[in-house]
Amino acid sequence: MLRFKEKEELGITLVSDPDKTVLKAYGAYGPKKLYGKEVVGVIRSTFIVDAEGRIERASYNVKATGHVAKLMRDLGID
Repeated sequence: MLRFKEKEELGITLVSDPDKTVLKAYGAYGPKKLYGKEVVGVIRSTFIVDAEGRIERASYNVKATGHVAKLMRDLGID
């Protein structure tokens, strides 16, 4: 799920996944470290999906700040 910062930068519609079905299917929900402690939760992730619906690129544990700009540079989007 995107937080407001990414939504502003990408200009897309937010979606909801209250039962975490999509998060789990994409490997974006599970154990992670939070302040040195292992917890279970949303793993901040970005997926690039092609026109046929296939995942071209998956990035996990991304940072909110600067991530969108780096992604756009990597994809050659100005």
